[in-house]
Amino acid sequence: MAFSSSRKLFTEDELYAYAVGALGRHMRTVAELKRLLRRRVEAETEIGQTLVELVIRRLKDHGYLNDSQYAAAYSSLRRDNEKFGRRRVITDLKVKGVHGEVIEKAIASAYDEVNEEKQARAYLSRKRLQKPKDQKQAARIFRQLTRAGFGSKTIFTILKKWDVDDEMLSALETEEPGDES
Repeated sequence: MAFSSSRKLFTEDELYAYAVGALGRHMRTVAELKRLLRRRVEAETEIGQTLVELVIRRLKDHGYLNDSQYAAAYSSLRRDNEKFGRRRVITDLKVKGVHGEVIEKAIASAYDEVNEEKQARAYLSRKRLQKPKDQKQAARIFRQLTRAGFGSKTIFTILKKWDVDDEMLSALETEEPGDES
């Protein structure tokens, strides 16, 4: 099977058809779609920039592109399927180019009724992580829960309920987030 070349598209209809196909493959934010479309036109020219903006406006008008709906669906899926905490979802949405106010509303509605400790335990269960036997395993679980978007208060609550000794917990408190040793 030959791959199609990334030839430049010169008309609004061609670019629109390409954008609809891209959205048909998976949901995208406005920022992600703009990046994708800019690669398909002469983006440095005024005509190319105008084409991208026209296509984005047309997609929004037809209801195919909506960052609020995207953020709400993304938040719910990450909460229910991946069992991620709110901080991880916020970070992911920021990377995808969603506006801060839209993120706040989506996260508030998705995580409003969520107990963070239960969510963290569900994440641990999903990842098949068990009670740590030593400080190295406790640190690993601490870092993994931090990356998954849970607050240190919640993480320490879980570790305390697992009877991780106070010496180990105080060592974790001083550990730098992101230190992978």
